[in-house]
Order: sequence, then structure tokens, then C-alpha cells
Amino acid sequence: MKRGHAGVLASGGVESAALLRWSLDRYRRVTPLYIRTGTAWEGAELGRLRRLVTAFNAPSMARPVVLEVPVRDVYGRHWSLTGRGVPDADSPDPAVYLPGRNLLLLSKAAVYAALSGIDTLLLGTLKDNPFPDATAAFVAAMTRAVQRGLDTPLRIETPFRDLHKTDVLRMSRDVPWGESFSCIRPVGRRHCGACNKCAERRRGFAEAGIADPTRYAVRVRV
Repeated sequence: MKRGHAGVLASGGVESAALLRWSLDRYRRVTPLYIRTGTAWEGAELGRLRRLVTAFNAPSMARPVVLEVPVRDVYGRHWSLTGRGVPDADSPDPAVYLPGRNLLLLSKAAVYAALSGIDTLLLGTLKDNPFPDATAAFVAAMTRAVQRGLDTPLRIETPFRDLHKTDVLRMSRDVPWGESFSCIRPVGRRHCGACNKCAERRRGFAEAGIADPTRYAVRVRV
């Protein structure tokens, strides 16, 4: 039996693309939620998310809803906004930390959900996510705060919390991966091929044993 209406926090990357597909099998209505914060890659990312949703061709999936949470006033000249000093393929994962990102995104998404009849918010957090706003304790606390602050039974769930990227790729083989997008330093609308996220994407496909359909601006051996 399918459940009600899910709002999926979707960037168009591997996890959110897989989560959109996963949601179609479990919810009667699925709404992708894209939240602009002002990052340098949003133009390329949002365009690709729209193509991804079109490629699913699912009547139960709505067009992406775009919400705004600008962070320039608190982030200042952070690399995510300026596009300068972007972590490269050799950077450790903590280098791509965006302070309070899930806290900000979930706050705005929860208000939208409460006003729009969405009963569940889904986040594609993976097991190896090292950041403090991706822990089970954070999600549980955020759920309690949202339910109390909005007087709503809205749930926040992370169905991939016990999975790695390779697990997600292997279980979602019918996802149009070529329309997903994971780059934080895009060249036009293409993956740069040299940033931290492009490197993570390459490794994921290679370790999952799935052909990577991505067109990278720079070819780098995995």
C-alpha cells in the first residue's frame, strides 16, 4: 500500500535521484523540493534536476518546487558561493562541509510541507556522511522541533541512512543517471571532473560496477 504525499529534498545528485525513484514505489504523490541558498553550482544543478524529473515521466511526481534560503549574509565569501578555492579531488570529505545546511533546508522545507499537505519529508543522507546535521540524533531532534513548532505530525525520514553510495547505485539501476548532477565547480552545465564531488561520483560508479554515463569536462583516471 502506498502512503500519502512525500516531499523529497532533491539536488539532483545520485542520492536524491535514487530517493525520488524509491519514493515513487511508496508514495501516492512525490514532490521534489529544491532549495536555493546561493551556491555557485545551482544553475547547472537545478536545470539537471528538472531534466531528471522529466526523464522519470511519472504522473505521481510533481514538477520541482523551488524555495529560497539565501546564506550569503552568514557564509560571507565562502567557497560555495564564490566558486573560488573549491575542494578538489584530493580534498578530504570534511572540506565540503556546508555549515548547518540540513538545518536550513529542513526548516524551510518543513514550513512549505505543513502548508501544502505534505506529510513526510525525505532526505537522502548516507551512512558515511560525517557531518553533525546528518546524524540520526539530529534528524530525530529536528522532527520533534518541527512537529512542535508547526503543530503538525510531519515526519522527517532518511531511508538510506544505513547505506553507502555503492548500495544506492546498485539498488537503483533504472534511474536515469545521466540526468543526475553532483558537481560543485561546473563548467557551463557539465561536470568539471576535478572537484571533490566529481571524484566521489566517479568512485561510486566504479565501485558499484555500473558504467558512468557522466560527461566530464576533464578526464581523470579513477
